[in-house]
Amino acid sequence: MSGLKVFVNSAKELKKVYSLAAIAMLLALRVVLGMFANATLPMFGGTVKISGAFLPIAICGAMFGPIPAALVGALGDVISFLIAPGGAYIPGFTISGALTGLIYGFALYKDNVTIPRVVIGWLINMIAVETFLAAFWFYIFFNPGYETPYLAFLSTRFISVAVKCIPEILLIFGVGKLTAKLDNRIGKKA
Repeated sequence: MSGLKVFVNSAKELKKVYSLAAIAMLLALRVVLGMFANATLPMFGGTVKISGAFLPIAICGAMFGPIPAALVGALGDVISFLIAPGGAYIPGFTISGALTGLIYGFALYKDNVTIPRVVIGWLINMIAVETFLAAFWFYIFFNPGYETPYLAFLSTRFISVAVKCIPEILLIFGVGKLTAKLDNRIGKKA
């Protein structure tokens, strides 16, 4: 399926009641996992934060495409901040959430949850969004006077991505396959 067709079909998902209900539940799950399913690993100097917030975004991308997944990623960040602000609001992370949804939506939409597609989507997301873009947001917002070089922030992001690699890929693949089967069963009955 071409990129434009994926985008158009994904936009059409927002007209279905079943899709809207499922997207809302995935958004709620994204907020809950983003707030409570977090752990910072002390063995890497506290630079590696493991969170389950990526999973509902990826599943939304697999089930409904890039537009709903981008909405779940962006709105999940904003709602999490509104419910429990942990400092200043950083719009860059909302942009990162939307980009994560777009990437997983384009990679996994409509029964494309295969190991190669999951790995490609994960790699693109991790390199572009979770490494370079997240390092940029940290560099801009947590570096007054810009004393610390961007490469210092970038190196900590590489460590974080390396630690999360295998577990995240396996979770996206396993849960993605399961939800694809469930979506097909429910979709045929609806």
